[in-house]
Amino acid sequence: MPPEWAPHERTWMAWPTAGYALGETQEEADDAHRTWSSVARAVAGFEAVTVVADPADSEVARRWLDGDGARPYGIDVVEAPLDDAWMRDIGPTFVVDADGSPAAVDWVFNGWGGQEWAVWEHDSRVGAFVADRAGVTRIGSEMVNEGGGLHVDGLGTVLLTETVQLDPGRNPGMAKADVEAELARTIGARTCIWLPRGLARDYDEFGTRGHVDIVATFADPGLVLLHWQADPAHPDHEVSVELEQVLQAARDARGRELEVVRVPAPTTLEDGDDWVDWSYINHYVCNGGVVACAFEDPQDGASLSILAAAYSGRQVVGVDARPLFERGGGIHCITQQQPRV
Repeated sequence: MPPEWAPHERTWMAWPTAGYALGETQEEADDAHRTWSSVARAVAGFEAVTVVADPADSEVARRWLDGDGARPYGIDVVEAPLDDAWMRDIGPTFVVDADGSPAAVDWVFNGWGGQEWAVWEHDSRVGAFVADRAGVTRIGSEMVNEGGGLHVDGLGTVLLTETVQLDPGRNPGMAKADVEAELARTIGARTCIWLPRGLARDYDEFGTRGHVDIVATFADPGLVLLHWQADPAHPDHEVSVELEQVLQAARDARGRELEVVRVPAPTTLEDGDDWVDWSYINHYVCNGGVVACAFEDPQDGASLSILAAAYSGRQVVGVDARPLFERGGGIHCITQQQPRV
């Protein structure tokens, strides 16, 4: 699996359809449409974008995505039945074979471990649909997994969390060795760095049970960006400290120590319902750019500057991600890269 910062052919997204993503009012629906289209248009400033929309929503998607038209790259809309809009998780994971041929790993998707509120009749087929539309070989897998549950350095090192791939609701009976063997077969993993858990709120009713892409990511081989909650009052402070210790003790596929860079969390601690899991780690790296989560928080500027330094030479574009986090995810969660080969 190439790293996210490798050249992309395009970005794949999915358009929010009926359900909690759109909410119960037209105002909530417009908020979702505005946010998804803002991310798509930001990415289209750097590369081509294809958005999968349910047939019932395709015209709405085209209206919102058209925007002002002042983009160097196009946004295409293709139709397929959908239950949800988190393309990182329902879509395939693109890889490149030893001979340079592109392929796509089609994981089993079961609603983030069979969550009671989730439906996935249509979403479970999106991986195969995207692989077919991309014109690449489909690699089937019997392991339940989501794209938000892993990050790679492109050299065989994988970041993942024990509470996702080893979740009894996802892969009952699978041990670490089983998961690592399947990741070796499908994405070329040579070294897996297991983090014990994700952010606290990710274990609430609508959480993923610990996706890594909201807490830690590679920005280069040997360089890991870590969500850092400095306030001891927030439960994620303990998580940040624990994960930093694990990462500092880890070695990558080359046998080298990792450089761990703290990316401070927003100063906002609560949203009126619970502790927030707002994170700048859930950004998306595309051709020449980084589309980053912003929160209209005093910390936005400093943390996006850390991203700019980590991804030297790329333009960092902030998009208000609060409506995404209200619905259970962020910018990385709704995007999926197709590498250029």
